[in-house]
Amino acid sequence: MSVFTLLLQDINPATSADATNAVDGVSDLTRDIPIWELVVDGGWAMIPLAIISIMTIYIFVERFLSINKSLKDEKGFIDKVKEYLIDGKIDTARDLCRQTNNPAARMVEKGISRIGRPMRDIVSSIENVGKLEIYELEKRLSFLATAAGVAPMIGFLGTTLGMVKTFHAMKFEATIEIQTISGGIMEAMVTTIAGLVVGIIAYMAYNYLVAKVDKVIHTMEGASIEFLDLLNEPGK
Repeated sequence: MSVFTLLLQDINPATSADATNAVDGVSDLTRDIPIWELVVDGGWAMIPLAIISIMTIYIFVERFLSINKSLKDEKGFIDKVKEYLIDGKIDTARDLCRQTNNPAARMVEKGISRIGRPMRDIVSSIENVGKLEIYELEKRLSFLATAAGVAPMIGFLGTTLGMVKTFHAMKFEATIEIQTISGGIMEAMVTTIAGLVVGIIAYMAYNYLVAKVDKVIHTMEGASIEFLDLLNEPGK
């Protein structure tokens, strides 16, 4: 009879049953934790993080829709404007600009309304409208940039407070049990994760929207340059 067989025969059935129960207990402990339970375990730091996350999502959706609307461009818009101006149809060109609801059209419209004045005045009026349009496009984006930096800091603050609670509980206990320190450690870990997640989302949302704003600005610059080139052409 082999040594391996002898060892199998020496195993106590009761011990095997205990091991099975232990495995089942670990399985129960490692079950999926409900989100709400995690939020509660995170402590007070989860409140500002929840507010920041809600505002981040709202601002991203609102700015995304607004910027996308600004990117909509009527096909051949600037070519039609140039054609009308060459034919002397200034009022028709202005009406087309009013019907085309985007920043580039509003800049060109302001330039058309200044036709007949010195070129410096036309350029200045277009630039002023452009600045106002850019301000409107970038409105509330600063909050996303701030949230990207503040959320992780709030998470780390919650982490520090959670560890302080843990060590404070250990200070008055002669024998440390896991139940005594688990609450503080759980709070520390949950707030760290929450802060990083909110910060990452805000950072990605901010950079995505900034890239779209840059695209709108590029369109605005292109339209204004084409319009000014038309006015600078000899005989115009």
